[in-house]
Amino acid sequence: MTEPVFIQPETETCKEPYFLSSLDHAVIDMMKTVYIYKLDGKKSGVEARDLIKQALAKVLVHYYPLAGRLRRSSSGNLFVECNNSIKGVPFVEAVADSEIEKLGDITVPDTVMLENLVYDVPGVENILEMPLMTAQVTRFKCGGLVFGMAINHCMVDGISAMQFVNSWAETARGITLTMPPVLDRSILMPKKPSVDKNDSETLTEVEISDVSKIETLYQEQKMICKSFKFDQNRLAGLKKKAMENGELTYCSSFTVLAAFLWRARSQALKMKPQQQTKLVFTVDIRSKLKTNPLPKGFFGNGVLVTQCLCTAEELVQKPFSFAVKMVQNAIQMVNEDYIKGFIESFDVNARPPSWTATLVITSWTRIAFNAADFGWGEPTQFGSTRIPKEVGLFIPEGKDKNGIVLVLGLPVSAMNTFQELITSI
Repeated sequence: MTEPVFIQPETETCKEPYFLSSLDHAVIDMMKTVYIYKLDGKKSGVEARDLIKQALAKVLVHYYPLAGRLRRSSSGNLFVECNNSIKGVPFVEAVADSEIEKLGDITVPDTVMLENLVYDVPGVENILEMPLMTAQVTRFKCGGLVFGMAINHCMVDGISAMQFVNSWAETARGITLTMPPVLDRSILMPKKPSVDKNDSETLTEVEISDVSKIETLYQEQKMICKSFKFDQNRLAGLKKKAMENGELTYCSSFTVLAAFLWRARSQALKMKPQQQTKLVFTVDIRSKLKTNPLPKGFFGNGVLVTQCLCTAEELVQKPFSFAVKMVQNAIQMVNEDYIKGFIESFDVNARPPSWTATLVITSWTRIAFNAADFGWGEPTQFGSTRIPKEVGLFIPEGKDKNGIVLVLGLPVSAMNTFQELITSI
């Protein structure tokens, strides 16, 4: 691997501190993703590398805060420093002595292998010392290429991350950005710190006791990761099951799959009846702010975490419609008043989340990853480098298909039980 070259915007940009919203503070962690390309003679690996590198300097003019560094204000809030002392985005190149086919299907990530394709600044653990993003291009013997990117979640949600990558790809192709970014996040700035007492339970974190010894299970057994395909027929079966008792008249693919996964995972982990269990996922707020909507092209975090909470006994013993309705209610709860309440109260109520007996669903089903064409076609594969133990990942079944692929990690014994539950659908 080469030494990093620090890429800065190719022309002068704003040097003022860059505001981060309450929503940006929700997750301060690096998201690592890889894009796999077969160049098929359209470009050499060196030409492709140079094009990606040159386009980064150009696109950073529009997305200049990504070249900055995180700082903490006297009040404890994070912001981005964008002055002349900032180095920029580290860009590295690596050459693999193997064929790109060796990577296999990355739907289920081989974390050790894939994280070699994304640059980490060595010896840096403090998030305030890390770059907000890194880029790595790895060339393979066959002429294939992998583009690996790490980007801090405080800067982007999934939609904004892909907006940036697609802008980068358009810049490499020499075309005008189809969606110029709106960098101003002040629309999400707190106006007045007031929270209705009736809403306070939805805005604070609940501590959950591990009465089922779930952490012990993860420590004693190897965790394995697998993928499960839910095509249109399978999803239709879940919807039919959710509506069979007449409690529901409509349910989406997301709500039934989220409810099924929460329920089946709780069973697979053998949660005790009295075990509190939580489902956490994000809701896109871009379409929910009516009075002061986020503008088209908004760059930042436009999602808000919501959750469901009940006992394992309620989740498993009650009809399937109970779990689906809980997911629906968690989505409907995120209205304009709730969003404003979260923004106003975030600093007051913020506390580290409890992940005990918790499932976190990350859904990428509506994100156009296949649009990242730098000039030699769409990526043949795209994926995350790791699946944390609390996470269930939803990804599209494939181009021109309407199904969902679930990627999940569980201890060996729990995975065996989960697979049995899957076959019963």
